[in-house]
Amino acid sequence: MTRTSVGHFVSEAARAKFLEAYDRAMELWPGPRRELDVETSYGTVHVHHYGPSEGEPIVLLHGHAGHPSNWYPQIAALGERHPVYAIDTLDDPGRSVQRAVAAGPEENAAWLGEVLAGLGLERIHLVGVSYGGWLALNQAIRAPERLASVAPLDPGGIEKVPARFYVHMVGGLFGMLAPRPLRPAVGRLLANPALSAPREMIAPLMLAMRGYKPNSRPAARPFTDEELASVRLPVLVLAGKRSALLRPRRVVERVTALIPGARAEIVERAGHGLNLERPELVNERLLGFIGAVGR
Repeated sequence: MTRTSVGHFVSEAARAKFLEAYDRAMELWPGPRRELDVETSYGTVHVHHYGPSEGEPIVLLHGHAGHPSNWYPQIAALGERHPVYAIDTLDDPGRSVQRAVAAGPEENAAWLGEVLAGLGLERIHLVGVSYGGWLALNQAIRAPERLASVAPLDPGGIEKVPARFYVHMVGGLFGMLAPRPLRPAVGRLLANPALSAPREMIAPLMLAMRGYKPNSRPAARPFTDEELASVRLPVLVLAGKRSALLRPRRVVERVTALIPGARAEIVERAGHGLNLERPELVNERLLGFIGAVGR
C-alpha cells in the first residue's frame, strides 16, 4: 500500500481537544522546555528541546501514533549533559503540520534531514523507538551526514511485521477499556506499558483514535541485507525479550552479522515499549553508548 494523502483531524474541534491533551502530556517532561517549528518541503515539523545548548545533541523519534511525551522517563537523564530534541514526527497526530506526502524511504530521509539541518545540528545521536527506530535506521542508510550514531529501540525494519503485532495492538485497545485498577496487571500480561502509563500520556492517544484520520501508512518495510550492511555509523539496538514486533534473538543475530561493529542486546522483562518499561536500564545503555562514541 502506498501513501496518497496526509493524515488530518476530522474537525477543528477535534484538533483543539487533542492539542489541549497533548500540552498536558508534555508537562510530564521536566522544565524548562523550548518548542520550535522547522519548515520542510513536507510541512512544518514541531520540536521540543530540553537541556543545555552545548554538547553533542540527542534527537528522539517516537513510535507510530505516539508523541514526544512518550520519552518523559528519558529526558532528565539524557538532558543532564546533552541537548535533547524530540521530534513530533510527520504522519502522526501532533503539533507538526504535514502538507506533502512522504511516500517512501527517500522522502522520509529527506524531511528528517531538513529538520536536522534547520535545527543546525551536527554529530547527532539519533534514537528512535518502533517506527521511530525505522526512521533512525533509514536515516543512517540514506542520509548519515549529520549523524554520530543511531540507537533503534525495538525497531521496525529488521523483520517483517508479524500478525501477532496487530493482535497485540487490538489487545491493548481492549485493555484500555478495563477498569483503571486492573490495567497495570493487564499491561504486564500483554507486555504493554501504555496500560500503566500516566493518564496524561494516554489521553492524546485516545483522542486521536476518535478524532484523527491517519494516512495509509504501510507497515515499515524491512531493510535489505545490503542496506543494513551499508551503515557505517556506531549502532546500538535494544530489543525487548517479550516484544510483540520482533523475534529478539533473530534481530540481534541479523544486526550484528550485517552492520559492522553494531552492538545489540535483548532487554529482559520488557516488551515493545522498553523505554517505558525499563527506563533506568535504557537510559544507562544509551548514555554509555553515546559516551563511548564521543570518546
